[in-house]
Order: sequence, then structure tokens, then C-alpha cells
Amino acid sequence: MTVRIMLSVLLGVLFGLFFFPDQYLGLIGHIIDIGLCALLFFVGIDIGRNKDIIPKIMANGIKIFLVPLMIALGSIIGSIAGGFLLGIPFYEAGAIGAGFGWYSLSAIELSKYSAETGALAFITNISREVIALISIPFIAKYIGKLESIAPAGATAMDTSLPVISNATNGNTAVISFITGLTLSALVPVLVPLLISLH
Repeated sequence: MTVRIMLSVLLGVLFGLFFFPDQYLGLIGHIIDIGLCALLFFVGIDIGRNKDIIPKIMANGIKIFLVPLMIALGSIIGSIAGGFLLGIPFYEAGAIGAGFGWYSLSAIELSKYSAETGALAFITNISREVIALISIPFIAKYIGKLESIAPAGATAMDTSLPVISNATNGNTAVISFITGLTLSALVPVLVPLLISLH
């Protein structure tokens, strides 16, 4: 799966450089939305075919939210530690980490504080998504299924969900969706809150 993802990105870059007509650039966003919806539709079919998933999730109850909570804490604490090593103030580094891979929203929010911080948030969070897509199959195979959700962050409910579903099982895919949804809801709250601590 990782090799296919890397080849797809490489082919896309080459196609964009040499073949894609400029007059259709405005359609790229719509094409991505259609493709993503198709992917999520088929992931939904896979989840729906496993009839015992929802009862298993219900049996876990509130514990299901420990996964996004731990991912959120790990992301923020890890980015603060990284920021300390790079000489970035804790509130900036924490706010960047609180983007949880949602590069567009976090970059826009942090650009209000400073253009440099917004650019760093964009690069950091888009890098997280790329690293997640590459590492998820390895983490699922060698570390654990639930652990494979962590690198995805907020993208666990959309772009990373098909990779998680393919590398794990329907039960993990449902937890992944809930995790991504929870983290996505936290981004617009935590990013402005952390950056306001300066």
C-alpha cells in the first residue's frame, strides 16, 4: 500500500509538471473532493458489512475517546518539545501541533498571528499527513492497529481513513473515523487558544 501511495504521488507530480493543462487547474479541488468521497463511500461499505462493529464500539463507551485524547496530548506535547529544541516559543509550537494534520485551517488561523508561523503550520501539518500515509501500514503491522491511527491525526476521518481501513480492520476504521472527527472538532478551539498564550 505504501509503495502504491508513493508511486501515485510521484505520478501525480510528473503529470502536473508535464501534462496537466493550466485551464483545468480550477477543477483539481472538485476532482479531489469526488475522489475522496468515493474512497470514503467504499470504506463505509466495508464498515457496514461488518455487522458486529457498532455493538463492539458501543461496548467500549466513553473509553473510545481516550484514543483522540492521547493523540491530541501526544501531538501538542511532542510539538512543544520539538519547538524547545528549535527555539520556538511553547505557545507557537503547541498551536502548530494542535493542527493535528489539518494544514489548511491551522495555517489560516496561525497566519493571523504571523505569516511565518502560518507557513510553518502548513509545512508541519502537510508533512504529518504524508508521513502518516507512508507509515500507517508499517505501524499497523509491526506495532498495533490502534496505534496506526495516531500519525493520521485529524485526517483519520478522511484522507488517511482508506489507508487505515486497508491496513487494519473495520473495527479500527470506525475508531479512526471517531478519532478524526473528534480531533477535527478540537482544532478550531485549541489552535487559537494555544497561540493566545503569548
